[in-house]
Amino acid sequence: MNYIWSSIAILIGYLIALGLKRLLHTMSTSKELDAKRLFYIQKVFELLLVLAVLIALVFIWSVDIKGIAVFASSIFAVIGVALFAQWSILSNITSSIIIFFTFPARIGDTIRIVDGENSIEGIIIEISLFQIELRDTQNNTLLYPNNLLLQKPVIKFATPNEAQNI
Repeated sequence: MNYIWSSIAILIGYLIALGLKRLLHTMSTSKELDAKRLFYIQKVFELLLVLAVLIALVFIWSVDIKGIAVFASSIFAVIGVALFAQWSILSNITSSIIIFFTFPARIGDTIRIVDGENSIEGIIIEISLFQIELRDTQNNTLLYPNNLLLQKPVIKFATPNEAQNI
C-alpha cells in the first residue's frame, strides 16, 4: 500500500511542478521577463516542491522521525548559523523572488534608486538572484543588492511609448 501512496505523492508533486512551470512561464511571458530570471525562480520553487514530496514520503513510509529529527536539527543548526552569518544571501534570494512577481521595471528600462545623496540611475542590464545590474550614463556598470532595492524608493522613467499612452 505504501508503494501506491508513494506513487501518488510523486505524481502529485510532478503535476504541481508542471502547473507551476506553466504558471511561471505565463507570468514571465506576460511581463516580458528575462529567461534567466525565470530559470532562477523555477529552481527555487522546484527545490521547495522536492522538499515537500520528501516530507510526504517520510510520513507515508512511517520513518522513525526521532533519528531524522536529531540529524535534521543538527543540519539546520549549522545552516542557521551559516545563514545568520550570511543573512544577506538569503535576504537577496528572497528579494529576488519578490522582485520577480512585483517589480514593474524590466531589463532595458531606466530607473533611479533614490537614496538621498547616494541615489543611482541607470538602464537595467540584468536582474539576478543577488543583485540588479545597471549601466549609468558614463557607461559604468553598477551592481545593487536586491534586498536594498526593495527598501528604497525606485523611480521608473517612462519610455517614449509609455509617455504617449498617458
